[in-house]
Amino acid sequence: MKNEMYDNMLSRYDLSTKQQKQNAIFEVNQQIILAGLYAGGFFDVAAFYGGTCLRIFHGLQRFSEDMYFSLLAHDKEFDFSKYFQPIIDTFTLVGREVEIKKKDKQTFGKVESAFLKDNTDVYDITFQTEKSIKIKIEVDTFPPLKFTTEQKLLIQPHSFMTRCFTLPDLFAGKMHALVYRGWKNRIKGRDWYDFEWYVRNNVALNFTHLAERCKQFNGEDITIDLFKHQLRERLSTGDINQVKADVLPFVRNPRELDIWSNDYFLQIADMVRFV
Repeated sequence: MKNEMYDNMLSRYDLSTKQQKQNAIFEVNQQIILAGLYAGGFFDVAAFYGGTCLRIFHGLQRFSEDMYFSLLAHDKEFDFSKYFQPIIDTFTLVGREVEIKKKDKQTFGKVESAFLKDNTDVYDITFQTEKSIKIKIEVDTFPPLKFTTEQKLLIQPHSFMTRCFTLPDLFAGKMHALVYRGWKNRIKGRDWYDFEWYVRNNVALNFTHLAERCKQFNGEDITIDLFKHQLRERLSTGDINQVKADVLPFVRNPRELDIWSNDYFLQIADMVRFV
């Protein structure tokens, strides 16, 4: 019966190819992690944000691997390890064994640490039954504030609520990543894909939260005009072939990317609404 619950969650996905099956397993496990965090009371003090949040709760048509959380207030004494057991217990309910480890940031490579603050704790969840699956969790314990949250419902593996950033604040986080992420030759096309999604769905960008992120991460006091200039600079100079190559394994319909060019994204940039 236990495995039936897990298999039932997987059965909602197209599992035709190896990549599709891997993406689906990631997402099912992510939802079980969220259920465990809810059971442990984590969302009383923290909120979910990033591409995985957008994928699970807003129907973004690309899969996402990592999970990002922000405390609702600064807390240097925060201890995420007290939520390990509720996560482990929730996986046990669906017949899965997991191991959770805090990562030593001193061992990170340049790419992995390129966008990581000192006040962010990082954890890996690995699976006994799916050796190729490792889900990285980041918890910002001294986050940029001035964001708002909402409660979003999931009904698998059972009904529970997840506190999430609202869409304008999710958009702000994504645009900060798109413009400031220092990936050099490892450009993150998933940022570009999400940027397109926000504009297509007429989501306004919360500039107040974006400015907080720029101040804390980059030490910049930014204006809308300056941000627009930096955005256009990033969009005009990014290698569009690398952008496409990065996001391709995560999208359902590769034909979506046919129209992509630097000029295409520059025109999308003109459509951004700020609040």
